[in-house]
Amino acid sequence: MPESIKLLPEHVANQIAAGEVILRPASVVKELLENAIDAGGKNIRILIKDAGKALIQVIDDGSGMSPDDARMCFERHATSKLRTADDLFAIKTMGFRGEALASIAAVAQVELKTRRSSDELGNLILIEGSKVKTQESTACPTGTSVSVKNLFFNVPARRNFLKSDTMETNQMMEEFFRVALVHPETAFSFFLNGKETYHLIPGNLRQRILQIFGNHMNEKLVPVEQDTVVVNIRGFAGKPQHARKTRGEQYFFVNGRFIRHPYFHHAVDTAYRQLIPEKHFPAYFIFFELDPADLDVNIHPTKTEVKFLNEKAIYAILLASVRQSLGKFSLTPSLDFDLENSLDPVSRDPNRPIVPPKITINPDYNPFQTQKPSDPLRTRPYPGSSQPWEKVLNTEGEQLRTASAQAETGEIPSREEEARELFQLKNRYIIAAVRSGMLIVDQERAHERILFERFLELQQKQEVVSQQELFPSTCVFPLPDAKLLKELLPDLRQMGFVIEEALHHENSFVVSGIPTGMEESMLQQSLEEIVDSFKTIGSGLQWDKATRMAASLARNLGIRNNKPLQAAEMNKLINDLFSCKIPELTPDGKKTLVIITTDEIENRFKQTARQ
Repeated sequence: MPESIKLLPEHVANQIAAGEVILRPASVVKELLENAIDAGGKNIRILIKDAGKALIQVIDDGSGMSPDDARMCFERHATSKLRTADDLFAIKTMGFRGEALASIAAVAQVELKTRRSSDELGNLILIEGSKVKTQESTACPTGTSVSVKNLFFNVPARRNFLKSDTMETNQMMEEFFRVALVHPETAFSFFLNGKETYHLIPGNLRQRILQIFGNHMNEKLVPVEQDTVVVNIRGFAGKPQHARKTRGEQYFFVNGRFIRHPYFHHAVDTAYRQLIPEKHFPAYFIFFELDPADLDVNIHPTKTEVKFLNEKAIYAILLASVRQSLGKFSLTPSLDFDLENSLDPVSRDPNRPIVPPKITINPDYNPFQTQKPSDPLRTRPYPGSSQPWEKVLNTEGEQLRTASAQAETGEIPSREEEARELFQLKNRYIIAAVRSGMLIVDQERAHERILFERFLELQQKQEVVSQQELFPSTCVFPLPDAKLLKELLPDLRQMGFVIEEALHHENSFVVSGIPTGMEESMLQQSLEEIVDSFKTIGSGLQWDKATRMAASLARNLGIRNNKPLQAAEMNKLINDLFSCKIPELTPDGKKTLVIITTDEIENRFKQTARQ
């Protein structure tokens, strides 16, 4: 017999409701901060212990609550924000104080202290798992303090699904950033395990961005501003040259609330099209102001997903605003119509005698005799050939290395059919004729493979190659990135960085030496990209720390696509690539080169003829 339908007990219903809002410690931080802002707090403190599992406390100097309101705020569906259903579509405040506190109290031990300025004494309430343990008068300052202890103590399964302490702490910081950015006029202090990690003083939006993400952001931003009858847009966009390989500082806010909006993100991406490399992401801090009746914030429990009434119009306005800002600050590159490096006249001294080139070829030289590791790919037949990858690459590599060496010295082979010439296509691909057909090399991926093996070799030999800076540089990072960078310091030093933590600033580093070949002007950006890459690179691959570091550095310090290369540079790149142990793949398994056989080319022409 099927079970009959029964009402859930109140404590079970409360825990289910809490699960829709309180997913992790960061959810508590978000709700409490928004409540503190709505209460008029101008000085707000956040205290975190044990990644939020032991304590999350938010203290504000806002209006406080009466004893009756203090008790009522823990009831489900109790709020000071709504009176009718129509109010749901005109929300201008941050949160629903009662709904949030009821959800938090269902899965934690909560202590609330609150007092209005007109009251002599405040009120103290202790709640555990939605059950009131104590309510009494107490002496406390004006405002409200909410302490959330032992989160998920009565839902152990949810606690078991929390991520590492570092991940949970970073998520809480991210929620803190989102609230602090939208309220630059409010002072914030963030304490982590008893230590103040952020102290934000009131200021404007640009100052608040620098307080959170570091003063180096100042030169990376351009203002965005546009007023229309549909929407007003304010904020900042990052300069294209500072775009990064991971999504970092990308923020949308509408009417003072952080939102996620892929459609509008596409508008910003479109504005940067052809200004930044592929798979790079710009920073932006964009604020929308519009009539609350023109949007619906209630389509998601955390209210980070918003439905706009005039999405297409706002998309067009946003795209035009960002493009205008980038153009206004002369960031758009001049159009070259693919004419660079083309048909340049060659100057020659008519009085200079013509000297036949000398031929110096070492027939016994074979750079591919080095024993290479076994790799299943290298024994597979090459497409369009009965020969394996190993043999094809060795043959073509020897041929290209010989031709490259001759090109660098100005010598040419004695037989015309042995002459080889490299040229660059779209400032990305290096193309060469080889015996089996045509070789195409991706210059960025090729250099990544070369640097990867070079850095691994340095680690194995424990050799450190650095170039000293004339004056030490100071690099500043957001606290989560600084914590990760501290873990990477020994590996960075092994790679050639002479880097130390700053004595008086937890998120600053002093660099007095950099790897040979790195540009000094790119130090801050290079370290940022290394940290970003280390967060994501090698996902799904069983790499040790040394290999991950080598891959991170190789990926971020190599030649980029869209970079013109001289003949000597292309020759060296080819030489170095075919000297690698596995020249055909990047560290994460992407092809560095393709060989199109003569048979494939002939077949394409035959197909065209039949058509």
